[in-house]
Amino acid sequence: MYDQSKISELIRFAQAKEGSTVIDVYPGDGDWTRLFSDVVGPEGRVYSFVPAEVAHFKNDPVGQMQTLAKEPGRENVEAVTSDLLEMPKVTQPADVLWLHLFYHDLHTELMQAGGATAVNFNRAVYERLKPGGSYVIVDHTAAVGTGMSDTQSLHRIEPSSVRAEVEAVGFVLDAESTMLANKDDRHSVKVFDPSIKGETDRFAFRFVKP
Repeated sequence: MYDQSKISELIRFAQAKEGSTVIDVYPGDGDWTRLFSDVVGPEGRVYSFVPAEVAHFKNDPVGQMQTLAKEPGRENVEAVTSDLLEMPKVTQPADVLWLHLFYHDLHTELMQAGGATAVNFNRAVYERLKPGGSYVIVDHTAAVGTGMSDTQSLHRIEPSSVRAEVEAVGFVLDAESTMLANKDDRHSVKVFDPSIKGETDRFAFRFVKP
């Protein structure tokens, strides 16, 4: 995770607030689910959405989120799972959809095997967000000119490619942030490499549904 100042800034960037409904896609260990749970409060809702495409992983991502939802004070959290493109069927209309270090995976064989292309998923997000809702994407930056070619090998994606894909389904770029930028990242090694793990150059976009 990030230091507290960056966490706070990212929460503000996402525009989640008390009473909001947030969908946290592929929540990992649930850190962001917990943070959003605290922010939206008892009148809000957080869907901790585990794509069925990864539900078989050995760390039992669905079980982890079901356990999280039973923690004291997490009554506003619901753990849900389905195929990526079926996400609108297991969630309610949302104010924020949060995608942290996952968008590039939409261009990998694992996700696309069931038809979950980036375009199709972006359409599903557009369907599920309320008018004025925020689609927030944070991901590992790839080198300029590489487009989507490093998504499988390095787990990186070029920001301009993300923007083009998301805007193509009707979203409008509302804000972008360089708070997670790292000029010392050479963009040429896998994000899990010890030399850069946890410190990759990252971009943050907030798109809005008109």
